[in-house]
Amino acid sequence: MHNDELMQVFKKFKSDSEIFHDLMRFKVRELLLVATIFDAFSLEQDGLLAEKIFGEYFSLNLTSAPRISSVTSGDEAIEMLEKRKFDLVVVLSRLSRADTINCGQRIRERWPDLPVLLLLNDNTDLEALDTRSDLWLHYDNVFVWNGNSEIFLAMIKYIEDRRNADKDTAIAQVRIILLVEDSIRYYSRYLPHLYSELIRQTTKLVEEELQEETKKVLRMRCRPKIILATSYEEAMKQYEHFEDYLLCVISDVKYKKDGVLDDKAGLKLAKKLKELSPDLPILLQSSEPEIESAANRLGAAFVHKESQFLSKRLSKFFYRNLGFGDFVFRNAHGQEITRARTMSDFRNCLRIVPAESIEYHASRNNFSTWLLARGEVQIAKVVSRIHVAEFDEVESLRDFLINMGNWVFRMKTRGKVISFDKSFIGDNRHHICKLAEGAIGGKGRGIAFMNYLLYNSSMLESVSDIVIRIPETFIIGVDEFTNFITTNDLADFVSSERDYATIKRRFVESRLSEKILNRLRIVLQKVTYPLAVRSSGVLEDSVSHSMSGLYETFFVPNNHPDSEVRLRQLEEAIKLVYASVYSKEAREYFDAINYNIEEEKMAVVIQQIVGRKHGHNFYPLISGVGQSYNYYPFSYIQPEDGVGMLVLGLGRNVVGGERSFRFCPTYPQLEILTPEELVKNSQRRFTVLDLEKNTVDLFNGEDATLVKHDISVADADGTLQEVASTWNHLDQRLEVGTDTRGPRVINFANILQYESMPLARTIKHILNVSEEALETPVEIEFAVDVDADNLDKPVFYLLQLKHMLRESEDYNIDKASIDRSKLMLYADSGMGNGRIDEISDIVWIDPDLFDKSQTEEMAREVEAFNLELKESGRRYILLGPGRWGTRDRWLGIPVTWPQTSFAKVIVEYSLEGFRVDASMGSHFFHNVTTMGIGYFSVRQDSGEGFIDWNWLRSQPVIKRQKYFTHTRLPHKLGVVMDGRQGIFLVYQNIEDSIVLESGEVEIDHAYGSFT
Repeated sequence: MHNDELMQVFKKFKSDSEIFHDLMRFKVRELLLVATIFDAFSLEQDGLLAEKIFGEYFSLNLTSAPRISSVTSGDEAIEMLEKRKFDLVVVLSRLSRADTINCGQRIRERWPDLPVLLLLNDNTDLEALDTRSDLWLHYDNVFVWNGNSEIFLAMIKYIEDRRNADKDTAIAQVRIILLVEDSIRYYSRYLPHLYSELIRQTTKLVEEELQEETKKVLRMRCRPKIILATSYEEAMKQYEHFEDYLLCVISDVKYKKDGVLDDKAGLKLAKKLKELSPDLPILLQSSEPEIESAANRLGAAFVHKESQFLSKRLSKFFYRNLGFGDFVFRNAHGQEITRARTMSDFRNCLRIVPAESIEYHASRNNFSTWLLARGEVQIAKVVSRIHVAEFDEVESLRDFLINMGNWVFRMKTRGKVISFDKSFIGDNRHHICKLAEGAIGGKGRGIAFMNYLLYNSSMLESVSDIVIRIPETFIIGVDEFTNFITTNDLADFVSSERDYATIKRRFVESRLSEKILNRLRIVLQKVTYPLAVRSSGVLEDSVSHSMSGLYETFFVPNNHPDSEVRLRQLEEAIKLVYASVYSKEAREYFDAINYNIEEEKMAVVIQQIVGRKHGHNFYPLISGVGQSYNYYPFSYIQPEDGVGMLVLGLGRNVVGGERSFRFCPTYPQLEILTPEELVKNSQRRFTVLDLEKNTVDLFNGEDATLVKHDISVADADGTLQEVASTWNHLDQRLEVGTDTRGPRVINFANILQYESMPLARTIKHILNVSEEALETPVEIEFAVDVDADNLDKPVFYLLQLKHMLRESEDYNIDKASIDRSKLMLYADSGMGNGRIDEISDIVWIDPDLFDKSQTEEMAREVEAFNLELKESGRRYILLGPGRWGTRDRWLGIPVTWPQTSFAKVIVEYSLEGFRVDASMGSHFFHNVTTMGIGYFSVRQDSGEGFIDWNWLRSQPVIKRQKYFTHTRLPHKLGVVMDGRQGIFLVYQNIEDSIVLESGEVEIDHAYGSFT
């Protein structure tokens, strides 16, 4: 996928809301008020006009309240207009104030397209208005104040609607409310009621929206527009112009028709419109009660003009007739059958109501009206064009509507993080469900981004014969964590308490909010598969700070017959993830990066565990890690070709730095190890979720529900056949599969060598797309299930996406100038770029003292040395054999990152009979790459790498333990790293280190390109 395609995907991501962005392009943002000093004083006394307008906007959940500028004369108005751009001018004056009144003419002559409204002080001015017909030439309309500040909101919206109506109806079929009223007094009173009610009803519907808050705000732009007409002829003209978009007509009864005042004009208009559009809702309003019976005979509603319940009557009319209330499904006689409150109800009702009901509403365009009121512009557009006659039978129309609804629903939610709705639980194909508000954290962001790319780009289509998706995922936003800390009075407690067991106990005894517990209870009613409860801190998985493995993850069987027990287990897992923010390891990590632990906020990802049940064991066929950049390439492989690590079972073996199968996604058939080495180093044990015990004690740690089995168990399950080969002693070769007797070797040959599934191509494609999107090397975690949902194709589940490193400048070493006699260490593979000039301390283990059965004791020694050096503020070089940070103590020293947090350079070296691949996909390795630590791998039995042990043994010793030694030199060491050429040097003395070429800049521990 090229960058231009990614940009198209991003644009598509925005397209759902772009139609709303295109609506209401004209907004009144700058309003100029022209008022006399006395009127200005009156407004001030009445309570700052700007604050009143802002208050109206705020109470109605409107955004972008206009800025009000005031002047006191026509001359000042002209002067102000010459200096600044305004969207609307309101002249507040009495008719007797000639100068102020006449400024409308001066403004119109200079700025003919600028809307200008005249606002009269009170009703006494209305009597004299008939003698000033010239005013209508200079003002767009006239309103009367009468001390009601709500009139300003109505005037602003009146102008905006008049300017936007044509474009908005064309773009999104926005509906039009036609108000017919010639009395300035009444429409000045009526419009504020009408706009307030209209906006409140629209806001109520928008709150049901499942998308983010910004889209809720944008959907407000889809509200119906109000167009004002003051005569019969003008009303008919507007009807003809907006006929296809009319939502309703609200009309007075008495106004001009054929140029003369007609007491029945409104009734005549209603009769004419009912003839043209029988189903058009009409509301007649009059101060004469006897008009009500005539209105009812015409099929129109009625409201008394002077009613003190005007707003309530309007609300009732909107709710029942304009699509703002429930959709009431009726039969052919108009009798109610059932009703739908939400879009989900609406889709369900379409399936069960009689055919006559479908025909009844489709022929009256009721569906599109109701849908458009809810901002469903795209589907409303299509539905409005449907004619019943186009279908052979009504059932075909029903199927069309249902299929369209389902399609639009999928398009709206696919790849999105949507707000909680119980009707969406169990549909894991398209979206991520958010159970609580707030940020979703680093892990959540990575999962959400990949999910969006999957369902809104060609990624799904680029690799055939395999299905790519994410597991069903729920996210608890950080607001719940903040609420949990606050309501349980934990802030002071975690600041002072350092014993992690005590912290965990206090957290488990505390309580989550009732809201999240109720939502989790609903989730567990539908979700019965095993769940992974994972951390997603806001600082986690960032470019500069990985925090990999720092917080805890729990695997919950979710198989107890009592749903309340399952809820308690899930609740405990969430609380323990929260508690892990304050573990010793987390505190040490935050100290190392100079952050306060209080800055971290924790979201929680609850995710379906991929796999199948095999007796009491639950595990996937394959778990793995893919990296777009290979720090340790070999043969003709380039770093950009990437690297993958695969295991049978759950992925703890990979991220824990245990035995896994390493391969290149670009060249999957290239064998990295010889067959003999594969037999020796192949995965021997695999991790499963134990389903036998449905009651678990998660307090005992992340592994409380996990079990490790010998691969013979998988052989008995029948899962080894696809991923293993068998060693043929007689022929001294590996045979693909498990049909013959002999040692099993997990090398995924059937998949990688013979491509029984396109796994390597899938990994490579996803890595390429992700790296281009993130503009940095990336790592993905994944699992593969070959029998998911009884599909014919294997399913590739993406579990996580994160950055690998940060970019920097290159540092070039002239290899020919290296004097090896002055080196303590030379490595031809590793990570890092630049030079480090601050180190005099080395913590190291003599190869002669290494005993791989005692690596756990060695880890404790390293931790003690690290603490001492950290307290003295001295960075150091750490040297040890095998794989640093592994969970398998037989492969190396099983330190955690905080136990080595003050090391500036970490070196792993090989020993005869003890050669282990680098850490690569482990959490430890990932933290090292993002923390800017030099990481060297010295292969003393191959290549150019070496360590001068004789020199090191002769240096001053500060402290010696059973295995590790702390050496301190009287001078600085010179550490030089050239990642591009694959040269990593430690000079015995900084004075002998390579001098940079002229003009180059020294870079301390920064990462660039690696070899």
